[in-house]
Amino acid sequence: MKTSLDKTHGGRALSLRKRMITQSLGHRLTKILAALCFFLGSLANAQVNGAGDKPYLGWSSFPEQTVRSNFLTQANMIVQSDALRASGLQVHGFRYINLDSGWQGSFDSYGRPIPNPATFPDISALVAHIHQNGQKAGIYWIPGVEYPAVVANPTILGTPYHIQDILAVPNRAGNAFGIPGTTSPYHYKIDFAKPGAQEYMNSVVDLFASWGFDLIKLDGVTPGSYSYNLSIDNRADVRAWSTAIAQSERPIWLTISWALDKDYLSIWQQYSNARRIEGDVDCERNCATSTNWALTSYRFYDLVGWQNASGVTLGWNDLDSLEVGSASSGLSDEERRTATTLWAIANAPMYLGGDLTALDDIGKQLLSNDEVIAVNQSGHPGQQILGGDTPVWASALGDGTYYVALFNLNAFPSPVDFPWSRMGFANATQVRDLWSHLDLGNFNHGFSAVIPGHSARLLKLTARGSAAEAPSAISQSYEAEAATLNGTAVIAKCAACSGGKKVGGLCCGANNYVIFPNVVVPRKGTYLMQIDSMTQGPRSLLFRVSGGHFTTLNVGGGSFFLPSSTTVPVELEEGINSIQFGNPTSYAPDLDRIVISGNGSASPPESITYEAENATLEGGTGHFYCEYCSGAAEAGFIGGSPENDVLFSDVTVPVSGTYEMEIDYLTSGPRSFFISVNGGPGAELDLNGSSFSLPTSTVIPVQLKAGSNTVRFGNPTGYAPALDRIAIPLTPASTTTQE
Repeated sequence: MKTSLDKTHGGRALSLRKRMITQSLGHRLTKILAALCFFLGSLANAQVNGAGDKPYLGWSSFPEQTVRSNFLTQANMIVQSDALRASGLQVHGFRYINLDSGWQGSFDSYGRPIPNPATFPDISALVAHIHQNGQKAGIYWIPGVEYPAVVANPTILGTPYHIQDILAVPNRAGNAFGIPGTTSPYHYKIDFAKPGAQEYMNSVVDLFASWGFDLIKLDGVTPGSYSYNLSIDNRADVRAWSTAIAQSERPIWLTISWALDKDYLSIWQQYSNARRIEGDVDCERNCATSTNWALTSYRFYDLVGWQNASGVTLGWNDLDSLEVGSASSGLSDEERRTATTLWAIANAPMYLGGDLTALDDIGKQLLSNDEVIAVNQSGHPGQQILGGDTPVWASALGDGTYYVALFNLNAFPSPVDFPWSRMGFANATQVRDLWSHLDLGNFNHGFSAVIPGHSARLLKLTARGSAAEAPSAISQSYEAEAATLNGTAVIAKCAACSGGKKVGGLCCGANNYVIFPNVVVPRKGTYLMQIDSMTQGPRSLLFRVSGGHFTTLNVGGGSFFLPSSTTVPVELEEGINSIQFGNPTSYAPDLDRIVISGNGSASPPESITYEAENATLEGGTGHFYCEYCSGAAEAGFIGGSPENDVLFSDVTVPVSGTYEMEIDYLTSGPRSFFISVNGGPGAELDLNGSSFSLPTSTVIPVQLKAGSNTVRFGNPTGYAPALDRIAIPLTPASTTTQE
């Protein structure tokens, strides 16, 4: 989570002085009329607080703060503002300079936060400098009242009330950074039913507005942040902050953070311009860089649960900072392109991280592509059309024009074959590649391409003709609560679910699963399976057909009561099939239903994943929870002796040949695997890394025979990395003649 504010505020206690500031009736009427005009103006912009008609573009200090502890100073913010202006990105829409946690030093005589004079000697002058550069300024704060202001108990500006008069009784934590159940938290909750509470918020926002700020990030907002304790509930705070912005007569963007609970979406949409849907994209010293692929790529899974929640009138899904300005962020060039593509198709606010003085040529090229920026600013957030390891997202602009983003989440090159019929039309004309600025011509029926590892394509096209459904196509829904439950699997009520029920308890044991025993299709082939599930944060479902190999479905989301859908290909036999869902070794989402559709002619999966935690773990090797690992688990304690191995006993490929094998591993410092294929000698693979909690990938060639193979990972003398998974394409890089 974002770090809380510094709790070592210096300075003497503020003197207490009861003060009543009266206002004339004329002044009150002026304020009321101004607020009304402001409100009507915000309606015209189709967003609250006169801001947010489009997702904003800019920069945030927080990512650089995670790697440079003394970074947040007025002098450094001036440098970053000047660097943004000099970079050339400003003409492409990047305008915001946002200060994150740590600017505050103490409180004024009204209990309002004021800057640390050592680091921000003149915050108004800083904002004026930002404005003179043609930019906008953002500031950070959190719900509740901090301890020093509570102890000082000053009068609230314009009222006879004091800070302690507006606190919830009994005293309790005021935001997600607090500890539930404590009666003396550092951040105290405000009771907005008490007189003076709204006036206090008004006074804080008025102070920020007087400094000239254009954006407020309100952090630690809950319900959310994976917090299930409603004793910390900031819904009233969000409403009060939005009300305070409206009365300030200044259009101020309000973002609320982080990992918000989608069950309260109507509040977030009504009173804010954007909401963070996931935890931080920053490593925060869990790796050697500011971010990495594991953290960035999980936005693909989280976004599915929120994809219908954003737009011009609804506000925007905030994916956190887009850290693509330089290779020092921890992402490869292809990964930076992919992240930018996802933020663009999602219409997510694009605020950069890192040092703007160190932008490299690739970063500038990515961020100055006006055709890609136009996707982000279109006001038509994309929807996931196909999921899995090669997901496809698309948005319809309403005039027959579409944006289509195709991704490869594997580390090796993968073919993506996407039929236009999935979007309801037959052919596409004027297909343009927005990254290469190339017109590709017309494409009948669909688009196919081999996409490099962790890369993406972004297209703009015009639809032609309606896609006729095949006469033999089926669409059959199967409710989870009507399936066969095993172990801890249990039916629960779910008002928003199909059938009003769902199945939970699908985790942490090989016998805890739900199985659909009678999935019937008319012919053998590849069908599309829509899976409706629910979770807060990263979880994984594993499914298998008729007792075959497990397929991993990594998911995310913001609710255990609002299902979200993802669609993947599944190969079925003619007649009756069984499909089992669960997670043998880690946490699974709840399951609402599955829908099987198509006529068996869908494109089959192009790769297969084998989870290390579900392989044969020998000796002292074990499986452990891993939040951002595939399958939500890893195999650890590998090596150190010949017995501590991971054995994949049934790695199956269609033909003999050389295959690219992706290995997702975790280590901090150099470690080595010895990898043996089909009982052969162990080949040493030396690896390095900076995290035991965030996996990274490498790809090596392996010789496999047609049919079943064994692949063993170990280290007979030294310690090996932890192992997340291996993934193998179903098409070899080269073939060999089988003896």
